[in-house]
Amino acid sequence: MEKRPFLTFGFRTLFFAAVLLPALASAQTPTYLTQWGTYGSGPGQFTIPYGIAVDRDNVYVTDCLNQRIQRFSSDGTYLTEWGTYGSGDGQFFNPAGVATDATGDVYVVDQVNCRIQKFTGTGTYLTQWGSSGSEDGQFSIPVGVATDAAGDVYVTDGGGNQRVQKFTGTGIFLARWGSPGSGEGEFSEPAGVATDAAGNVYVSDMNHRVQKFTGTGSFLTQWGSLGSGDGQFNEPFGVATDANGDVYVADLGNARVQMFSGTGSYLGQWGSPGSGNGQFDFPFFLATDGAGSVYVVDRGNNRIQKFGVAPVPATSTSWGRIKALYR
Repeated sequence: MEKRPFLTFGFRTLFFAAVLLPALASAQTPTYLTQWGTYGSGPGQFTIPYGIAVDRDNVYVTDCLNQRIQRFSSDGTYLTEWGTYGSGDGQFFNPAGVATDATGDVYVVDQVNCRIQKFTGTGTYLTQWGSSGSEDGQFSIPVGVATDAAGDVYVTDGGGNQRVQKFTGTGIFLARWGSPGSGEGEFSEPAGVATDAAGNVYVSDMNHRVQKFTGTGSFLTQWGSLGSGDGQFNEPFGVATDANGDVYVADLGNARVQMFSGTGSYLGQWGSPGSGNGQFDFPFFLATDGAGSVYVVDRGNNRIQKFGVAPVPATSTSWGRIKALYR
């Protein structure tokens, strides 16, 4: 009788490890939820979708070769659009990255025009900054854009500049960091950029890695190498973070999305080449929402795919099995 509590405890512990923990772990695996978009120029269609951003219930997508921004609900319902080809206020020449801030304003990388344009969430033009060049506040090939909790704006600037630039929400230059190369704090075509709640900045580049910096550009850590194994990349592109501080990376050449902790520990992945649900043809940029959903620009398939956390029906079933065993 003295040993029974110990044996019962051991059985319960083993049962929990064998049954419940796998069920809980599976809850972290993103599951395909829905998709929208086809090739074309009509509402809800795309010709090379590029960047994506989420705020509250809105999803903004840069429709690169249609020279516009489209706004959708979180389930993909088309709401509105703005933009035409050109260099005037509210016009675009290949819009690329897009980001939103806490007030609902939208920042768009107007790539060939070498500028950032700022709009309200419904597309009203507010301001712009940038021109072609290598001076502070100028751009060579701007690609990605992100905002932080303070409302500051970060832009990846490739081409001849190979750097990240930081601005206020009205375009006042604050800082820059980076130079060509493969060392710490150096870049080869920086692409995706994202921030977390602590103010850290994550940047992908074609050195097949993600680098993490402070909000002022001090190097913190990095991870990744060329390959197709867990934690390796073949041209990482878009980067996003979630409320837990986890980091999602669009692994373009491997047709997948990989998930990491904020310090680079590998957590999981999903995706394979193709056009089916959950498959990708060049996953490009990505974004997350407050509910934990992940939105991925599936560039080659001209669509957006939305993923969420898998339900855990096995948890209740497992507790039921435990209860039955102890009746």
